[in-house]
Amino acid sequence: MVRKVIIPAAGLGTRLFPATKEQPKEMLPIFSKTANGEASVKPVVQMVFEQLYDAGLREFCYVVGRGKRGIEDHFTPDANCIKTLESLGKNGQASDLEDFYEKLNTSTAMWVNQPEPKGFGNAVLMAQPFVQNEDCLVHAGDSCIISEEMDYIKKLLNVYERLDADAAFIALEIENPRQYGIVEGDEVEAGVIKVRGVVEKPEKPKTNLAIMAMYVFKPAIFKALEATEPGRSGEIQLTDAIQKLVDWRLKVYAVKLDSSYAHLDIGSPERYWEALELSYKQFCKRQTT
Repeated sequence: MVRKVIIPAAGLGTRLFPATKEQPKEMLPIFSKTANGEASVKPVVQMVFEQLYDAGLREFCYVVGRGKRGIEDHFTPDANCIKTLESLGKNGQASDLEDFYEKLNTSTAMWVNQPEPKGFGNAVLMAQPFVQNEDCLVHAGDSCIISEEMDYIKKLLNVYERLDADAAFIALEIENPRQYGIVEGDEVEAGVIKVRGVVEKPEKPKTNLAIMAMYVFKPAIFKALEATEPGRSGEIQLTDAIQKLVDWRLKVYAVKLDSSYAHLDIGSPERYWEALELSYKQFCKRQTT
């Protein structure tokens, strides 16, 4: 049973400068809605946490870097803020914030600092003392999946546990996959790919099946990360460590989602704009049409 969650949120976000010079990119807002159906905005990293919590997970490790204190502050309950909203008659927002704080109070969190930006894989490796010798779920703090059912985490966990996988991750077919890790493999059942190979940001992708930054691992991933050399950018990539698991003949699966699932990624100005459009259509448009 998977209990531990690692949320890397240490990237510098330089492609979104100057907006992210002082503010963590994971704190950039996307559209959502309150419990009573009102349109609202919330940080991407909060939506990630709430989706994981709703999937039954309660133990979290956030890997943050310099200048990321805003995330920890946001995840610290503030009763006075709720009172202020209520005094202003903003009861929907107050109720929504109270629900968020209740989730925080009924879960545990550890904060790990990544002093230098050494890559997504290095951030995961830094959380090993938190995970110990357990299985873990890794979810990027700056991207998520939305759909009518909001069930992609449960789908991922189901495949991972049912097939006794050593690693499993979410994948989506996209038009331009060059900025993602790419998957090659064979479909062993509907929507499940037995992975033969993964490549991080290839110049000439062999497939358009892209890795989304949502994974589940057995502890072997930490041995793979320790054995992984920095890539072209000088960073340790989690994708390269996954390839080591494949090379070691361990069982690695990709859970392919259909077109009813939308990926929200704020890694660049263009993708942030797309995330705003997609989240608005998902959570707000039906209330205004």
